[in-house]
Amino acid sequence: MDKPHIDGVEEISRGNFLVYKKLSYTDIRGIRRHWEAVDRVGSSGGAHAVFMVARIVPDDEVVLIRQFRPPSGKMMIEFPAGLIDPGENAADTAVRELYEETGFSGRVLFCTDGGYSSPGMTGESIILAGMEIDGRDYPGGMIPVNHQEECENIEVFRVKISQLPAFIEQMEQAGCGIDSKIYTVLAFWKFGW
Repeated sequence: MDKPHIDGVEEISRGNFLVYKKLSYTDIRGIRRHWEAVDRVGSSGGAHAVFMVARIVPDDEVVLIRQFRPPSGKMMIEFPAGLIDPGENAADTAVRELYEETGFSGRVLFCTDGGYSSPGMTGESIILAGMEIDGRDYPGGMIPVNHQEECENIEVFRVKISQLPAFIEQMEQAGCGIDSKIYTVLAFWKFGW
């Protein structure tokens, strides 16, 4: 048996940010097949974005954001995230995007390799940056002014880690969508890992 592989890529449509394409591939049985996918414009095979799990210490809180996401048609609860600019590494992107989206300054503890959140639809790869924020710089539950882009309307939350399940339930009941990465964190917590 052969390894599955891409035989060809046909661009169907291109927008400002996304490319819709038809992939031709040969599966593990040697059968030629087709698949529809989207990718980021200018995608070169490396990671495209970074999301940040930013913990405020010693307050034992995590930073979450809420913003409207047109593809879902609803307000979404997410970890802060952003695209990696050309010539920028993941750690620099994490520091910049955390500051832009939330106003917090933090330090990067680690970055993972790129992972795929929806590999059946897109080849977009996203890196997790584990970050730490010194809570002494933001006393009394302070949320600093963020520096979001004009097209963004981001609301920032400081959530006690022990209250994360209740916070997510409250946001679900309010009609918010929840990013699957947050559900992954909650699953690990429920399993006691």
